[in-house]
Amino acid sequence: MRAVVQRVTSASVEVDGDVVAAIERGFLALVGVARDDSHDDAQAIASKIAGLRIFNDESGSMDLGLSDVGGSVLAVSQFTLYGDARRGRRPSFVEAAGSDVALPLFNLTVERLRREGVTVQTGVFGARMHVQLVNEGPVTILLDSRKLF
Repeated sequence: MRAVVQRVTSASVEVDGDVVAAIERGFLALVGVARDDSHDDAQAIASKIAGLRIFNDESGSMDLGLSDVGGSVLAVSQFTLYGDARRGRRPSFVEAAGSDVALPLFNLTVERLRREGVTVQTGVFGARMHVQLVNEGPVTILLDSRKLF
């Protein structure tokens, strides 16, 4: 699994003109599932997101986590994180999981985050969403359950 985690002062998801999820301070986590991912990958990504310390402390160092600042997570499924554009100009998505694999693992990731005490809002899986955010910093962290980067 992969995640792009952005530190935000606010983020929201709109579907068909309606805001379906919104958070204030926290993380916008775009989460992609590969076709051969497992429960272990979902656990690894959830633990990493829940434990990230990317909020500034009093001295300006990134040393605080979500629980320290009362932050939340807005999790949005995004298969395009597995887009491969190394050849040509049109990305290939063959490594991205189909919904039969991706939806249960995305939901497991959300469940694991909640078990770790994180307040989580979600987008709508498979919907065409409009995501808005105010990236604080900006701070953007790339995560991969297999530690490829």
